[in-house]
Amino acid sequence: MRIYIPLLAIDAIALLIALYFFVVGIGDGTVSSFNILLWLAVLGGLSAIILAGRYFRTRRRLLAANVVLAIVGVPAILAGLFVISLLISQPRWN
Repeated sequence: MRIYIPLLAIDAIALLIALYFFVVGIGDGTVSSFNILLWLAVLGGLSAIILAGRYFRTRRRLLAANVVLAIVGVPAILAGLFVISLLISQPRWN
């Protein structure tokens, strides 16, 4: 139970970030008929993971819910730590 809520929050934040980039891409034209199916697959996959985690929790299968939510949660945490380390260390890229 302790890890379920943070994983759900991280997955929701990842979905909101992807949704933000989708909406911005629609606005500036980078999301077009050529790649909209890829975007919809990514957004649908993120939504399906969140819904599966909620489904398993309502069925009182917390281990399964945590494993499903960790599919997106763990890479999102690692990517966030990477970005934070880049902001702190300010490496020279030349």
